[in-house]
Amino acid sequence: MTIAFAILCAFFIVLLSTPSFIKVAELKNLFDEPGESRKLHRHKVPSMGGVMIFAGTLFSFLICYPSEDIGYVKYLIPSILVLFFIGIKDDIIGTAAVKKLIGHLLVAFIMVLMAEIKITSLYGIFEIREIPEWASISLSIFTYVVIINAFNIIDGVDGLAGGVGCIASIAFGVWFLMTGSMVDAVISFSLAGALFGFLRFNFYPANIFMGDSGSLTVGLIVCVLAIRLIEFDPQNIPSEMIGISKPIFAMAVLSYPLLDTLRIFIYRMLKGTSPFLADNNHIHHRLIKLGFNHAKTVLIIYAFNILLILYAVLWTDVNANIKFILLVVIVMSLMGSLFLFPTTKAKKVE
Repeated sequence: MTIAFAILCAFFIVLLSTPSFIKVAELKNLFDEPGESRKLHRHKVPSMGGVMIFAGTLFSFLICYPSEDIGYVKYLIPSILVLFFIGIKDDIIGTAAVKKLIGHLLVAFIMVLMAEIKITSLYGIFEIREIPEWASISLSIFTYVVIINAFNIIDGVDGLAGGVGCIASIAFGVWFLMTGSMVDAVISFSLAGALFGFLRFNFYPANIFMGDSGSLTVGLIVCVLAIRLIEFDPQNIPSEMIGISKPIFAMAVLSYPLLDTLRIFIYRMLKGTSPFLADNNHIHHRLIKLGFNHAKTVLIIYAFNILLILYAVLWTDVNANIKFILLVVIVMSLMGSLFLFPTTKAKKVE
């Protein structure tokens, strides 16, 4: 009942408030302007849709919070606020990439050093289990920065970041629900409900974009959920789920944003440009150049993401190292194959 209420509460907050916000955005000229080569829309579209995602998720989560112990939420909410206001500033007047990175690092330090939401083991991948404290802190901070940026970077096609975030939060929510971690399940489904409501206005053709205020918020919450899942106590996992590798499941859920982000960072650095400099070389740009419209592009990516999650869940009787290597090979091969086909000129959204 709590989970259902959390989903419906977040969903209807976003669904009912977004039309009013679109009108305000139009009156106050809060638009994402077309014009840059990487942008695929032709007309001005209201931005800052993350305001509703932020409000719907936090209101639903806090009103449905299933425990008297505030726990890591004491640090999560201030961290969300930091990224939310950085995103708001960027959506309105823009923010230098270095300043955004400082904000990402600040949040990472809060969550790793104060909340202690960090990766302490690789759980058998490459035969590595416990890792030293310095490696744990470094890997965790790197993970926060990459995942937060990943959702910001893939927010380039109508409904993509919102849909991938919704799939991820549902996958994590189901996992936490089945393992009895109600706090994590409630925040997962609160985010899922908010994103599902937002997709009503953000799916092709979009009436509003989530902007950095939304993508940074989603990225942080999803990252925290992923690390919480990886570090979940194995003794509290039901016997029917014990064969699912926690880190591989988390990586499968986030495989598209993670690997596309790492791929584009490497590509930019090899070209001698900043890894944070926006361009039109993402997988979603490639699919559109191959002739798919926004709707077909995001549906292909949704299906790809869901299939990878099923891969991690259903194939349990295999060594973790082999499963991890196959996951990377499958994703990189499919992404790489897109660059073997001739392209057409990308069409902008009417």
